[in-house]
Amino acid sequence: MGRESWVVSNDGAAREPTDDSRLTTHDPRLIRVDLHTHSTWSDGLLSPTALVEEAASRGVRALALTDHDTVAGIPEAQATGERLGVEVIPGVELSTSLGRGGEIHLLGYFIDIEAPALLERLGEYARARAERMERMIERLRRVGAPVDPERVREIAGHGTMGRPHLARALIEAGHAADLADAFDRYIGGGKPAYVPRPRVDPAEAIALVRGAGGVAVLAHPFSVGGVEPVLDRLVPAGLAGLEVDYGEYGPEDREILREIAARRELIATGGSDYHGPDRRTARELGSVPVTMAAVEALRSALTPLPPSPIPMGEGGR
Repeated sequence: MGRESWVVSNDGAAREPTDDSRLTTHDPRLIRVDLHTHSTWSDGLLSPTALVEEAASRGVRALALTDHDTVAGIPEAQATGERLGVEVIPGVELSTSLGRGGEIHLLGYFIDIEAPALLERLGEYARARAERMERMIERLRRVGAPVDPERVREIAGHGTMGRPHLARALIEAGHAADLADAFDRYIGGGKPAYVPRPRVDPAEAIALVRGAGGVAVLAHPFSVGGVEPVLDRLVPAGLAGLEVDYGEYGPEDREILREIAARRELIATGGSDYHGPDRRTARELGSVPVTMAAVEALRSALTPLPPSPIPMGEGGR
């Protein structure tokens, strides 16, 4: 029996079904879910429409669009999802740091994408990204690997500019063989043209997500270094979940994270971190064993939004 016929139990583990555990297509455990994806509004290769269409073609029925520091692609994705029967969860991936050089990425789910405080802060992040890109382009010029700033903007399209866009410009200009080469030689951490991100405290980012009515989850936890010390800081700040079933993690790593999530009473989530075709094969869309139970756990953990003020003259007398 092939793995395509396996089921995913409520604890998130994929198992071959027994005779009495074969499920109908209506069973929520068979609904494919992906809670970590990107579109052209950040560093993905597919538009929000194309991303949701691809998800639908793969049988994904719940999809979170979590572009870096922007929610601009969500309305388009949700409109496509309504047409194709895919629930598109409004999300965002925020880049933060505890100040010791390493980045911590936080995923926000079920956020109000029209929350004024959220939009104001994301606008500030976008301006900081643009300034950072200008500095990196200048450093590339100084080390003899110039790129056209306008070309970088063209590659980024309507999305926020990031290092993957700069890497593609380096390849086009003949300064790098591929994305990995561009990062290894020029724009990776500690390389000649690298400029650190402006520091954003993760507690601030968690508060931003919660202030927009959402739920904050730690993305790809092993990228932060020591998982437990980071959680010691973030859980008291309101972190609600841990990305256990991350696309690039193997079974052993996922079980370690699942145990941590259970012990700390965090929601175990997961996602592929899909950026589009021709990227890392471990990040294939819909490839992680995430269930609707994770979606419902996130939904039940939503931060209540304060009631909207009643306009003058409309209240009771």
